[in-house]
Amino acid sequence: MSLDVKNSKCVIVVNDDLPVGLTVNAASVVSLTLGRSVPELIGQDVKDADGAVHLGITLIPVPILKAPAEKVAEIHAAATEDPEVVVVGFSDLAQSCRTYDEYIERLGASESAALAYSSVGLFGPRKQLNKWTGSLALLR
Repeated sequence: MSLDVKNSKCVIVVNDDLPVGLTVNAASVVSLTLGRSVPELIGQDVKDADGAVHLGITLIPVPILKAPAEKVAEIHAAATEDPEVVVVGFSDLAQSCRTYDEYIERLGASESAALAYSSVGLFGPRKQLNKWTGSLALLR
Protein backbone atom coordinates (compact mmCIF):
# COMPACT_ATOMS: atom_id res chain seq x y z
CA MET A 1 0.00 0.00 0.00
CA SER A 2 1.30 3.43 -0.93
CA LEU A 3 0.81 5.92 1.89
CA ASP A 4 0.21 9.39 0.46
CA VAL A 5 -0.50 11.38 3.62
CA LYS A 6 -1.20 14.69 1.85
CA ASN A 7 -3.96 13.16 -0.29
CA SER A 8 -5.34 10.97 2.48
CA LYS A 9 -7.59 11.44 5.44
CA CYS A 10 -7.43 10.22 8.99
CA VAL A 11 -10.53 10.09 11.19
CA ILE A 12 -11.64 8.52 14.43
CA VAL A 13 -15.31 7.64 14.95
CA VAL A 14 -16.55 6.97 18.48
CA ASN A 15 -19.78 5.47 19.73
CA ASP A 16 -21.85 8.47 20.81
CA ASP A 17 -23.46 6.50 23.67
CA LEU A 18 -20.23 6.27 25.66
CA PRO A 19 -19.68 8.40 28.76
CA VAL A 20 -16.93 11.02 28.51
CA GLY A 21 -14.17 8.96 30.13
CA LEU A 22 -14.74 5.94 27.89
CA THR A 23 -15.04 8.21 24.84
CA VAL A 24 -11.65 9.77 25.52
CA ASN A 25 -10.15 6.33 26.17
CA ALA A 26 -11.60 4.91 22.93
CA ALA A 27 -10.26 7.80 20.84
CA SER A 28 -6.82 7.80 22.47
CA VAL A 29 -6.24 4.06 22.12
CA VAL A 30 -7.17 4.16 18.43
CA SER A 31 -4.97 7.20 17.81
CA LEU A 32 -1.94 5.50 19.39
CA THR A 33 -2.35 2.47 17.16
CA LEU A 34 -2.90 4.62 14.06
CA GLY A 35 0.33 6.49 14.83
CA ARG A 36 2.21 3.21 15.13
CA SER A 37 0.57 1.72 12.04
CA VAL A 38 1.01 4.79 9.84
CA PRO A 39 4.26 6.41 11.01
CA GLU A 40 4.13 8.74 7.98
CA LEU A 41 1.32 10.58 9.80
CA ILE A 42 3.79 12.00 12.31
CA GLY A 43 6.04 14.94 11.44
CA GLN A 44 9.61 15.47 12.46
CA ASP A 45 10.61 16.76 15.87
CA VAL A 46 10.73 20.56 16.03
CA LYS A 47 12.80 22.98 18.12
CA ASP A 48 11.32 26.12 19.59
CA ALA A 49 13.14 29.48 19.80
CA ASP A 50 14.87 28.36 23.01
CA GLY A 51 16.15 25.17 21.41
CA ALA A 52 13.84 22.86 23.33
CA VAL A 53 12.79 19.86 21.26
CA HIS A 54 9.09 19.13 20.76
CA LEU A 55 8.24 15.68 19.47
CA GLY A 56 6.57 15.54 16.04
CA ILE A 57 2.80 15.69 15.86
CA THR A 58 0.36 14.62 13.17
CA LEU A 59 0.88 16.18 9.74
CA ILE A 60 -2.85 16.24 8.96
CA PRO A 61 -5.95 16.92 11.05
CA VAL A 62 -7.53 13.97 12.83
CA PRO A 63 -11.19 14.80 13.46
CA ILE A 64 -12.97 12.88 16.17
CA LEU A 65 -16.49 12.14 14.98
CA LYS A 66 -19.45 10.57 16.74
CA ALA A 67 -21.99 8.03 15.56
CA PRO A 68 -24.42 5.47 16.97
CA ALA A 69 -22.92 2.06 17.74
CA GLU A 70 -24.55 0.52 14.66
CA LYS A 71 -22.93 3.11 12.38
CA VAL A 72 -19.50 2.58 13.98
CA ALA A 73 -19.88 -1.15 13.29
CA GLU A 74 -21.03 -0.48 9.73
CA ILE A 75 -18.01 1.75 9.05
CA HIS A 76 -15.67 -0.81 10.59
CA ALA A 77 -17.11 -3.61 8.43
CA ALA A 78 -16.91 -1.58 5.22
CA ALA A 79 -13.42 -0.28 5.91
CA THR A 80 -11.96 -3.70 6.64
CA GLU A 81 -13.01 -4.75 3.13
CA ASP A 82 -10.96 -1.95 1.52
CA PRO A 83 -7.26 -2.82 1.10
CA GLU A 84 -6.32 0.88 0.76
CA VAL A 85 -7.59 1.73 4.25
CA VAL A 86 -5.78 1.23 7.54
CA VAL A 87 -8.44 0.26 10.09
CA VAL A 88 -8.04 0.25 13.85
CA GLY A 89 -11.06 -1.12 15.67
CA PHE A 90 -11.35 -0.75 19.42
CA SER A 91 -14.03 -3.11 20.66
CA ASP A 92 -16.15 -2.90 23.77
CA LEU A 93 -14.49 -6.16 24.76
CA ALA A 94 -11.05 -4.54 24.59
CA GLN A 95 -12.26 -1.54 26.53
CA SER A 96 -13.52 -3.79 29.33
CA CYS A 97 -10.23 -5.65 29.80
CA ARG A 98 -7.84 -4.69 32.56
CA THR A 99 -4.72 -6.28 31.05
CA TYR A 100 -3.48 -7.11 27.58
CA ASP A 101 -3.29 -10.79 28.53
CA GLU A 102 -6.98 -10.70 29.44
CA TYR A 103 -7.70 -9.04 26.08
CA ILE A 104 -5.78 -11.73 24.18
CA GLU A 105 -7.64 -14.49 26.01
CA ARG A 106 -11.12 -13.00 25.67
CA LEU A 107 -10.69 -11.93 22.05
CA GLY A 108 -9.41 -15.40 21.15
CA ALA A 109 -12.69 -16.84 22.45
CA SER A 110 -14.89 -14.31 20.62
CA GLU A 111 -16.26 -14.39 17.09
CA SER A 112 -15.74 -11.31 14.93
CA ALA A 113 -19.47 -10.91 14.32
CA ALA A 114 -20.10 -10.72 18.07
CA LEU A 115 -17.81 -7.72 18.61
CA ALA A 116 -19.25 -4.25 19.17
CA TYR A 117 -16.99 -1.25 18.68
CA SER A 118 -16.33 1.69 20.99
CA SER A 119 -14.36 3.39 18.22
CA VAL A 120 -12.76 2.92 14.85
CA GLY A 121 -9.79 4.78 13.45
CA LEU A 122 -9.29 5.08 9.71
CA PHE A 123 -6.52 6.26 7.42
CA GLY A 124 -6.90 6.10 3.67
CA PRO A 125 -8.06 7.82 0.50
CA ARG A 126 -9.92 11.02 1.31
CA LYS A 127 -12.79 10.26 -1.08
CA GLN A 128 -13.47 6.85 0.44
CA LEU A 129 -13.31 8.05 4.04
CA ASN A 130 -15.59 10.99 3.21
CA LYS A 131 -18.10 8.51 1.77
CA TRP A 132 -18.25 6.66 5.08
CA THR A 133 -17.86 9.55 7.53
CA GLY A 134 -18.70 12.80 5.71
CA SER A 135 -22.14 13.13 7.24
CA LEU A 136 -21.04 12.47 10.83
CA ALA A 137 -20.91 15.23 13.42
CA LEU A 138 -17.77 16.26 15.26
CA LEU A 139 -17.51 15.09 18.84
CA ARG A 140 -18.04 18.16 21.02
